[in-house]
Amino acid sequence: MSREVQTLYVAEDEDGIRMDRWFKRRWPHLSNIQIQKMARAGNIRVDGSRIKPEGRLTAGAAVRVPPIPEAIVRAPGERETLSQKDIDFAKSMVLYEDHMVIALNKPAGLAVQGGTKTTKHVDRLLSAWGEGLDRPRLVHRLDRDTSGVLLLGKGPEAAKRLAGAFARRQAKKTYWAIVIGNPKPGEGQIDMALKKTGINDFEMMRPAERKDPNAETAETAYATVSRASHRAAFMALRPFTGRTHQLRAHMAGIGHPILGDHKYGDDKSRELSGNLKLQLHARRIELDHPGGGKLIVEAPISPELRAGFEHFGFTEQDADEDVFANVKRIR
Repeated sequence: MSREVQTLYVAEDEDGIRMDRWFKRRWPHLSNIQIQKMARAGNIRVDGSRIKPEGRLTAGAAVRVPPIPEAIVRAPGERETLSQKDIDFAKSMVLYEDHMVIALNKPAGLAVQGGTKTTKHVDRLLSAWGEGLDRPRLVHRLDRDTSGVLLLGKGPEAAKRLAGAFARRQAKKTYWAIVIGNPKPGEGQIDMALKKTGINDFEMMRPAERKDPNAETAETAYATVSRASHRAAFMALRPFTGRTHQLRAHMAGIGHPILGDHKYGDDKSRELSGNLKLQLHARRIELDHPGGGKLIVEAPISPELRAGFEHFGFTEQDADEDVFANVKRIR
């Protein structure tokens, strides 16, 4: 089993999730009985308090995770270690690092956390920095196929402050995307509640009525950066909330799916996408540094988005310094 107690933080898009489901997302091999036993024994705690398996978690909450039994039984004394290739790969993703924060440029196709069929993911690679207090902590997430800035906290206090900033919606996140067509108006805000349907790889977010008990509020600012005639548009997107697949579901919800998105796209967007991968990139994050001052990190565009730029004739220089200067949050 894992050798130590961990403190992990509930991501923005996990606000309201059941505790047992939160554990199953991270350790799919755990049975419900195992989770119930850990909870009954008081080994699982949220912000210092006991919680039942059906209890709901809030974004930014600190979850005490006891040693977790491994899915694969190894010989006595044997433990999984990262290869030098894995360590070099992990370090190659670093955009910025200091004594409290690491910012990675996550490539498209790399999951942030593991799952039933996912053995290579960012969380596993964090052992490249060491174990115990030396091991960085995830404080938010990106979809597997979304590239760009991913922040990590060094040590429990830094991770707690960063996770709190995301939970309180204090992080300004800017994504770049290419969508089909030209949204009208060219800039504004999408205020469309969403709800989850399906499970695991089939999980999707769909528009929902606000009165639906399963609906989650979701708000996204958008601004058109450049157009390729009427065919496609280079968009800057800023989520004010952090729902699962929020940007993908919102752009599809207003009739302009992100290109390369086979889950939320329609027949027209799939045809226009051709061989392009998901055209969504976490370009920039700005928030308070846990040690004081401001932290601003930008990720160079991914090979996937660069292919889209070249196909439609877009350039990075099309984007102004602050494309959201005239876009104000409705509430």
